[in-house]
Order: sequence, then C-alpha cells, then structure tokens
Amino acid sequence: MSRPREGGPVVLGAGGWGSALAVTLAQTHPAVTLWARREALADELRRIRLNAAYLPGVALPSQVNVTSDLAAAVAEADFAFAVVPSVGMADLLSALPTSLGLVLCAKGLAPGGQRLSELAAERGFRQVAVLSGPNHAEEVGLGLPAATVIASRDEGFAHRVQQALMTPSLRVYTSRDVAGVELGGVLKNVVAVAAGLGDGLALGDNARASVITRGLREMARYLGAQGAQADTVYGLSGLGDLVATATSRHSRNRAAGEAIARGQAPERGGQVVEGLRTARFLAEWAEQHDFDLPIVQAVAAVSEGRLSPQDALRNLMQRQPRAEG
Repeated sequence: MSRPREGGPVVLGAGGWGSALAVTLAQTHPAVTLWARREALADELRRIRLNAAYLPGVALPSQVNVTSDLAAAVAEADFAFAVVPSVGMADLLSALPTSLGLVLCAKGLAPGGQRLSELAAERGFRQVAVLSGPNHAEEVGLGLPAATVIASRDEGFAHRVQQALMTPSLRVYTSRDVAGVELGGVLKNVVAVAAGLGDGLALGDNARASVITRGLREMARYLGAQGAQADTVYGLSGLGDLVATATSRHSRNRAAGEAIARGQAPERGGQVVEGLRTARFLAEWAEQHDFDLPIVQAVAAVSEGRLSPQDALRNLMQRQPRAEG
C-alpha cells in the first residue's frame, strides 16, 4: 500500500472531479496525495496512472501519490479537498479529525436536506470552505481554462485554499457567502435536469434558454429565502455553473434529464446524479413552507414517477400568467 508524501495538497475521493483536482494541483506542487476509498481503484491508479472509469484520457502525473489509507493521507495535512458524493460525505467526515481544514467539493445535500457545510460545522470542524463553479472534470483535467470560487467565513482559510489551487489554467476567486455559493452549486443541478428533459423531448433552443433563465430566477428566490446574498446567484457558482451544467455534453444532470425523457435509466456508470436527489429534498421543503419552486417541483414529480415529462411541461406552460420577476 502506497503511503502519501508529506507536505502536499490532499484530495479525498478519486472519482472524476477528485482526479481532475489532483492533476490540477500537480501543476504547481511537487507532491499531491489522492485518496481512493477502494484499494482496487488505488492499485489501478498507481499501476496505469489513468482513471479510465471516471476521467478517461487524463494521465495522473508522477507527483500524484495514490493511497487507500485515509488516516495516512491526512496525517500531515493542513486541509483537504473532500470530493465524495454528498450521500457519502457524512461517513467521510466521521473518519476525519476535526482539526483538519475542509474544502467541500460535492454539489449536493446531505441525507435529510442539510447543507454539507452545516453538517461539517455540526460535526465540529472549525475551518470549512466550499468549492463551486463551472468546472467539468473532463475539461479541468485537460488543463482547459476555467474559473471557480472558494467560499468560507474564515477569509484566511479561503485565501490559503485559493493560493494552493490557483494555476495558469484555473483562476480561483474567494467569497464569504458560503450559503449562496453552496446552494448555487446545488440548485443548478436541478435546473440542468429540467434542461435535459427538454432536450430529450427535442423542444429546441428556445425552451432550453427559457428553462435556464427561469431556473436562475428560481435559484435566486430560494437563495434569498435562505439568507444568501442576492448577487451570488449571478456569479460563477450560480449562473456560471448553471450555463455549463445545463448545456454541456459532460453534464450528468443534463444527461439524466434527457435519458428520463427518452424512457431510459437516468444514471450512467454508477455516477451519482445529484440533481435528482436535490429536487426531492427541495420540493418537500417548498411544500412545507408554501414556497413556489415550479421547476424544482416539476423535476421532483417526474423523477418520482408522479408526472410524465410531457405533463410536467404542460403544467409549467399553463401556470397563471404573471409579470416577469
């Protein structure tokens, strides 16, 4: 079993995004540790230096050391990028020392609908940041230009992460609006599923643009209800990530909506579709609080089999006329 080299950045989770972050960090650091939950995957990554299942075509540089020993991976770390699906974040946090700084990279909610940063704070972690933006792993791993945002209430911690992650191909901004940045990354997945439903029904560019625009407005209203800053939704973690996720061939959420509309299974290759889980949580919240989230509620109804995509579209189009806003 390979042991991590001391002193370099640590990435916890060897899926596509975790692997892409490790490759990115290797541009500016002589040693990077990548933790894989399964020893079989860790062994494969060490042998062939390629994550064929989750990030094909992107080689792991030699300075990326892969291990399945979680305790050893974080033993010398100041902070770590936590890049596991939201459904697995609670288990990961339970296995980590609370003195470790955390950069949460999943764009989903914990079981029960809790924000991941809230979960981490509840577990006793003192330094917590969230990473969000239009960052498809397939492009970041290849070194194509991108921008992202780190949000933390601890500005010193945010700046340390910013400096660690900034490369010639990845521009990193900071924010203090943790809720806004985190929820932007969460809600855009739901809107991307809706865009995919339209693509699967071959509804055209006008429909996609309308879903994105009205979805952004829906995101803004929800962020406001959660005490986030209004302008955050128009930044990288909101509008930026929404455009990328709702239009890209790399987007598993858009692809899931397209698959559902065509009568196919929404998940591919065992990858988690965060938008489907999120839609169900938020639709339940909207019902409990009498809060209007029509696109979210439509996606939830389709994903649960309560409405067909065609009926969900019909309901959206026949809503009571109103002024834009």
